[in-house]
Amino acid sequence: MRISTLAIYNQNISSMNRQQTEFMKISQQIASGKRIVNISDDPQAMTQAINISQSQAVTNQFSEARVGVRNALSQEESVLNSVNDMYSRAKTLLVQASSDTMSDADRTAVANELRGIYEALIGLANTRDGNGRYLFGGYQDDSAPFIRDASGNVSYVGNLEVREQQVDGQRLMPVGHSGEQIFRSVHTSAPYRAEAAMDNQGTVTYSSISITDSTAPTYGQGFDIEFGENNGQLQYRVNGGAWNDYESPMTLELGGVSIDLKGTPVAGDSIRLARGDENNTDIFRAFEKALAVLEQPADTATKKATQQNTLRTVMNELDNGMDNVLTIRAEVGARLNELDALDAIGGNRTLAYEQARSDLVDLDYIEAAAQYSIRMVGLQAAQKAFVDMKGMSLFNFL
Repeated sequence: MRISTLAIYNQNISSMNRQQTEFMKISQQIASGKRIVNISDDPQAMTQAINISQSQAVTNQFSEARVGVRNALSQEESVLNSVNDMYSRAKTLLVQASSDTMSDADRTAVANELRGIYEALIGLANTRDGNGRYLFGGYQDDSAPFIRDASGNVSYVGNLEVREQQVDGQRLMPVGHSGEQIFRSVHTSAPYRAEAAMDNQGTVTYSSISITDSTAPTYGQGFDIEFGENNGQLQYRVNGGAWNDYESPMTLELGGVSIDLKGTPVAGDSIRLARGDENNTDIFRAFEKALAVLEQPADTATKKATQQNTLRTVMNELDNGMDNVLTIRAEVGARLNELDALDAIGGNRTLAYEQARSDLVDLDYIEAAAQYSIRMVGLQAAQKAFVDMKGMSLFNFL
């Protein structure tokens, strides 16, 4: 069989090109640290790697979302801590103002400090976050959630719903709470409390409220105590029922709840006894009631009774408000703990993705170094074979 010189040249050049291509390929792998330099190197593995990269991107998005949620919740927790401190200070001031040793001038001084707390509380209720959005406005976070009307009363004009952020694949977390939840609500377990009508004309006051039988059929209901007079005898009735004689002091047993009364009522006076979440739950209204009686001199027995009843009611409302704030702070703390747990899970998930992607596309340097040496030897051998083949000729033997 006759082999032409051209065929020999083409065969050797093809061999050198093939060895050169393999050598360049392994060189590129070593330089990049990747086993797959081009998709054609391993289409299936590259497809899996792309899917893993997409999953990593989603995980990173959740991680960034958790950072934003954590910042908002941390700011809310800080504000709630300040709110609780203000409630505590206001409660202390009201206890002082309730003392019989306090003069009207002393109570005016207490009212001045209490008004400062009231104004600061409104400021906290209208706190903005780092993006200029109102923290407690719900969905309507572009305008102040708490405003004051012409009469000076504070009302909530924000939204009752709160924004939510997806912080993991199956977790949609509320970002904060609305102002309604914090400043105008109390926990459903809030205890019984009483509130005397502001227009009472007598001197009847209430004091101790206690639970005597939580299994009573009417326990949990509200009770309206109304006072009247019949032939010179003071009387009372509950929820529009039968009239009973009233004597001061006396303890009323109402559906598993007892309340102590003393003083002389006037026909038409009334006191409402109900669960904490059925009477006033607006903390700003509580401050307004306290300021109204502290800023006016209690120069009559009726005004003193109204002042005493109002301050006692407001103190109970502050207690309920503090309980509510502590409950919400616990919720915020639970969410922050959950974010920490999700961060840990996300970190583990990211490591797993990195490992899986590395197994698919990263280079095994030990194997690559061996292949590099093999390809270099193969290329050198092809070059040497070509040189030796090119020197072969019959003329050398003639």
